[in-house]
Amino acid sequence: MNVIKIKDRQELEKKLPSMPWYIDKFIHYKLPDLSPSSLLEYLRDYETFLGWLIAEGLTEGPAIRDVPIEVLEKLHMETIDHFRMFLLTKPEHANTKTTISRKLSSLRSLFHYLSQIAEDENFYPLLKRNVMAKVEIKRTHKPKDTAVKLEGKLLQEHEISEFIGYVHEGYGVDAATNKQAIYSYELNKTRDACIITLILNSGLRVSEVVNLNVDDIDLKKKLAYVYRKGKNDDTFKTPVYFRQEAIDDLTAYLEQRQFRYKPAKREKALFVAIANGKTEGQRMTKRAIQEMVIKYAKRFGKPYLSVHKLRHSFATDYYLSNDLYKTQEQLGHASPETTQIYAHLTDKTMAEAIDNRKD
Repeated sequence: MNVIKIKDRQELEKKLPSMPWYIDKFIHYKLPDLSPSSLLEYLRDYETFLGWLIAEGLTEGPAIRDVPIEVLEKLHMETIDHFRMFLLTKPEHANTKTTISRKLSSLRSLFHYLSQIAEDENFYPLLKRNVMAKVEIKRTHKPKDTAVKLEGKLLQEHEISEFIGYVHEGYGVDAATNKQAIYSYELNKTRDACIITLILNSGLRVSEVVNLNVDDIDLKKKLAYVYRKGKNDDTFKTPVYFRQEAIDDLTAYLEQRQFRYKPAKREKALFVAIANGKTEGQRMTKRAIQEMVIKYAKRFGKPYLSVHKLRHSFATDYYLSNDLYKTQEQLGHASPETTQIYAHLTDKTMAEAIDNRKD
C-alpha cells in the first residue's frame, strides 16, 4: 500500500468537483498513465491559472468550475505573458523559474489534449484554437547548472559519518539544557539516526522512506523494497540496495520499534511516531521526517540540509565509486540526464582529492 499515493488520490477526488468539466475530462484521460501526485499538481496549477483569470476579469466565473472552455479559446499571447509575470511577482511568494515553467507546461498539456485529442459529438476538437502551442517554455536548468547550485550544500564523504555521529550523540550534548528537546531526543534518537543513516546509505527519496513497511527491509541481502516515483504499479516494489553502514542502525531501531512506540498489530509501517494525544505509534508523515532532518541539520551547523540534499549527498558519494548507469538505477531516475548532476559535482570533488593527495 502506497500511503502517499492513497492520500493524494483522496485529495484529487476531493478537488475534481471544483474544476470545470473539461479539466475533469483531461484528468481522467491521464489517470492510467500518471500518479495521483502528478495529477494533483496539475489541478493546483489549473486552480492558480483559472483563479487568476477570474481575478483579472477575463472571465465571469464566479467560481473556477464555471470558467467556460470558450474563454481558453480566446486567450491572447499577451494574456499568457501577463500570467507569467504574475507568477514571477506573486505578492505572497514569487515562484522560481523552474516552478513557472512547470505551471506553463501543465497548461500546455491541457490545451494540447483539448485541441488535438478530445473531440465533441461531431468529432471536432473541443478547443478550436490553442494559444499555448505558441508559448516557448525554455528549459530552466541543466545538470551542470544544478550541480553549481548544490556545491557546498551537500555532505562530503567525511561529513556523512560526522552527521550520523552527531544524531547519535552530538545533538544531546548541544541541547543538554533544553529539557523538552532532550526528552524528545532520547525517545527518538535511535529512530532518527536510523532514518538519516538509511537515506545517506541508499539515496532513498522521502516518499519512499515514508512508504516503507517492516517487511520491506531485508537485512541479509541489504535491500529495501520501495514504490518508485513515476511507477503506477502498486503491485510491484523495486529492490533498492543500501550499504553495510546502515545495518547496525536498522537493527537497533527494529529492536526498539515495538516497545518504544507501541504500534498496533495492524500497523505495518517501518518508521512510526506517537502523535500528541495518541498512545499507539503510527506511520510517520513526510513532513515529520523533513522537519526532523532540518532540526538536526541546524544544530549541526548546516541549516541548508534537507532530506533531498541527504539524497544528493549519497548520490555524489556513490557516483565516485560507480558509473552513471549504476547511479541512475540506484536513485531511480527515469533519465541518465538527471544523474549527470553528480558527474559535474564529482568532477570538482575528485579534483580536490588529487590536489590534497600527499606523497
